[in-house]
Amino acid sequence: MPTELEELVEFLHHGNTQIRQVAVEHVIGYSQTNIPLFKRNQLEPVKDLKLLVKDYTEIAKNALTILINISSDTEILTELAKDDALLETLLSRITNPKEQNANEIAMLLANMAKDDSLQRVLELKRDIPKELSKSTWAMDQLMDCFVKGAEGAYNKHADFDYLSYFFADLAKFPKGREYLTTPQEHDSNIIPITKIQVFTDHASHIRRLGVASTIKNVCFHVPAHPVLLSNLSPDPSLPPPSIGANLLPYILLPLMGPEEYSDEDTEGMLDELQLLEPDKEREKDVEIMKTHLESLLLLSTTKEGRAALRGVKVYPIVRECHLHTDDEGVREACDRVVQILMRDEEGEETAMPDAVGGGGGGKMVELKNEEEDEDEQIIDIL
Repeated sequence: MPTELEELVEFLHHGNTQIRQVAVEHVIGYSQTNIPLFKRNQLEPVKDLKLLVKDYTEIAKNALTILINISSDTEILTELAKDDALLETLLSRITNPKEQNANEIAMLLANMAKDDSLQRVLELKRDIPKELSKSTWAMDQLMDCFVKGAEGAYNKHADFDYLSYFFADLAKFPKGREYLTTPQEHDSNIIPITKIQVFTDHASHIRRLGVASTIKNVCFHVPAHPVLLSNLSPDPSLPPPSIGANLLPYILLPLMGPEEYSDEDTEGMLDELQLLEPDKEREKDVEIMKTHLESLLLLSTTKEGRAALRGVKVYPIVRECHLHTDDEGVREACDRVVQILMRDEEGEETAMPDAVGGGGGGKMVELKNEEEDEDEQIIDIL
């Protein structure tokens, strides 16, 4: 015999609106503590919840919250991620400027992106939401949501911050990295990563963290390093359309405080990093700082990348970051960057400045793609 709780879950597909509302309100508390409850009868409750996403606003909000929480289960995640009809429902609603549950939809999309099958969104075309975008590509529309929708500018009910986690998870896949680093011919040859990299100093911690994680994952795509490191447009060294992404200022600025640098240090430093305000604050979240430092490590994978980083004086910036932080993890990440930048290249015997914390030229350090990064964690709603 089914328990009272199991009977309650069955009311999620009841024809009476009030009964559905009561059912979803009562089971929401079990979405973190009793996931097997939602896997009964071959995931029947999950299938009901997917339909409730299109129900009245409050019912849909609770249904989305439950789906966000139970998507930590691999079987449920796969059921959600592979559902084309659900994906289109979520896309049509998140791009609607009046959608009251847009932030919850962004959270659910971020969790669904952890499944390999959601890579198909990168090649998905759909109707154009005319108030938002000019593109038929779903990814462009989500980018427009994120950029145009910051702080409620597009939809007063949403800030779309959690889409940054969605981009970060897609950037774990080669196709996602390629999309984010390739000029889009249909979009005036804009490189998608340049649309979101400007948010590394945004007031929202969620947005800063998600964007930092997206940047780091993009930096695993070594063939794109020349584009990412270049600040020129046009840049004759790059293939057509010869546009650089100018990524470095957005990685380095969060690592910088109000410190003054010597003339020797500033010679060659990027213009955006000079003459900063005396009240310039360094990023406070140590995880975000470590993520940016890991991006620098990835960009130093090639000899050309290391030369570019040395040329724009990354070393003194990392040195000052090391001096002005007490967090051991950040200091260790600074050490690793300096060890790579300050070591002699093969066939060279140039005297380099001492690495942070001493040790001279340093040594090559391997950076591993951590499987349990912040951007890979399933979002739960408490």
